Amino acid sequence: MKKGEITAFLSLIFVLLISFIGAMVESASLQAAKNWRRADVDKAVYSAFGEYRKELLEEYELFAVEESYESGQFNEVNLLTRLEYYGAGGMENRLEKLQLLTDNQGYPFREQVITYMKDYSGISIAEDVLGMSGKWEEQETGGERYEESEAENSQALEDTLTENETQLPETDNPLQTVSAAKSHGVLNIVLSDPQQVSNKAVRLESMPSNRSLHSGRGAFQVEKNMEGTVSNLLFGEYLLRKFSMATQPNEDGALSYELEYLIGGKGSDRENLEYVVKRLLWMRTGANYLYLMTDMQKQAEAEAMAAALASLAALPVVTELVKQALLAAWAYGESVMDLRSLLQGKKVVLVKTAESWQMQLSALGKLGTPEDAGDGADMEGGLEYKEYLRMLLFLGNKDSCSMRALDLIEKNMQQSKGLTFFKVDYCVTKIQVKSIVSLRRGITYEFPTYFAYR
Repeated sequence: MKKGEITAFLSLIFVLLISFIGAMVESASLQAAKNWRRADVDKAVYSAFGEYRKELLEEYELFAVEESYESGQFNEVNLLTRLEYYGAGGMENRLEKLQLLTDNQGYPFREQVITYMKDYSGISIAEDVLGMSGKWEEQETGGERYEESEAENSQALEDTLTENETQLPETDNPLQTVSAAKSHGVLNIVLSDPQQVSNKAVRLESMPSNRSLHSGRGAFQVEKNMEGTVSNLLFGEYLLRKFSMATQPNEDGALSYELEYLIGGKGSDRENLEYVVKRLLWMRTGANYLYLMTDMQKQAEAEAMAAALASLAALPVVTELVKQALLAAWAYGESVMDLRSLLQGKKVVLVKTAESWQMQLSALGKLGTPEDAGDGADMEGGLEYKEYLRMLLFLGNKDSCSMRALDLIEKNMQQSKGLTFFKVDYCVTKIQVKSIVSLRRGITYEFPTYFAYR
């Protein structure tokens, strides 16, 4: 019978081998346990964020979890409770980072909108109007130049007349007529029936853009290409698609003229329409005044009338000042005709020509009077009211516009959808959860889980 034996060295090798195998099994077991717990949290997070507010998606293409869960009370515990319900129980979960739709002046809202527009229509829709953005800025600059020039000339004319103790005649003086028309209110001279303007109003202090909001915490990675001209144009296109305007009002909304509210931010449809009309009138007057500076025939007409008015005032020296005042008033009258066209659904060109000019100087004396029956023309190759609103949206402040859009979204969800509990600063779009789980024998495992709607 043979006897077996093992050396001390082989015994040590055997012990080390068994220890190594045991360590590998233990490590694999722990890793499997970690993976299971991570999978549990992943499943819970995806399930919880699968409970996005469907009405918000259907109406505005936005993904968000309404954090109060229809209770009307914001509490982060609600979201953690949902995670536990979907399988993340038996561990400690903490919300390390949280992003709400209203954070950073509505940046998460704008981020989703621009991403949606890129996926839905691509950037080609923005590139189609990209070349117009420069002209839009020129329109605004033209309005500023007109305002400065008109103010300086009016002051110079008034000072000269005062020094010479004389006045221009009141009869057959278009300057007096235009001045009186301006005092009547802009809506009264551009609308055929100002009484038809919507009377809807909201309490501004209750709107997200004005009240104290809940806020998220922690910094998330910023998406690329969310700023710049193309992104701004895409954001504007979204607003034009989702919100109503004066020529196509939303009768069921909190406000009927929604795009006007985005631009004006006033508490009533009437105030917002008046604000937008004034802005467009100012910009159109600048553009029309610049055209008059290039039209020698119209300048000659203005000079002839100015000479007649100066002669009646027995002060020929003011002829040039009166001429410039007449040109400014004429540009204003032409702009009134432009706004009448736009609010009737007609088109108006950005830059006038002799063929597209509407108002005769002789008709300026009837502006705003009972004899003023002029309707604006529909100009081939011009832009509609909606396209002029696109210009104002592009030129406006993006943060203010974003928050006002969220104002309307909240109000419309509450009123039109009957979701009285809904508030946009309860809407979660991104989270990062830190989970701490006890595995066995005092071993704990900490890991983060991140989720964001894309």
